[in-house]
Amino acid sequence: MARTKEFDPDVALRAALDLFWRQGYEATSMQDLVDHLGIARASIYATFGSKNELYLRALERYSQDLGVRYLSQLSGPGPLAAVRALMASAARDAVLDPDRKGCFITNTAVECPAVDGAEALVDGGFNGLQAMLAGALVRARDEGELSPDKDPQALARFLVTFLQGLRVMAHHPDERRITDALDQALSLLA
Repeated sequence: MARTKEFDPDVALRAALDLFWRQGYEATSMQDLVDHLGIARASIYATFGSKNELYLRALERYSQDLGVRYLSQLSGPGPLAAVRALMASAARDAVLDPDRKGCFITNTAVECPAVDGAEALVDGGFNGLQAMLAGALVRARDEGELSPDKDPQALARFLVTFLQGLRVMAHHPDERRITDALDQALSLLA
């Protein structure tokens, strides 16, 4: 007879995500995961596989959650205002995050060589955000909110790159630097 799990795998995955996000892959030991999740090492292996597999599942969950949030933010009326609001929200998060942890996807991109299989998830996150931004910018151009001479695809690529830099800066936030950079990025959307 199989034993029933004494923990909720989704709750454990979210706890692992939080720990990996704050500490990174290399700095998080299996013992750290055991302590943080409150689950025996054997149960972690049985449920999630290796540390690498658990990290990838946590990254995938984060990416899915973020994608849902971005899609919600960008799919409503007023697409240019939605893009501006998303950018302002990212800047605000960078300045106000007391943990200075930045973005889990961006952090993984920096640490990516240490994590087998992470590159595809990172690329998927960046490409997904770029597609959502480009879609909103095309709608903004079609609705007359964005100048017809603006290239939505090029702007979306720039904004994704800008956001990733902003998220790196979140580890050492300087409000003026971030605010000034945001103002310059938003000026391209006029």
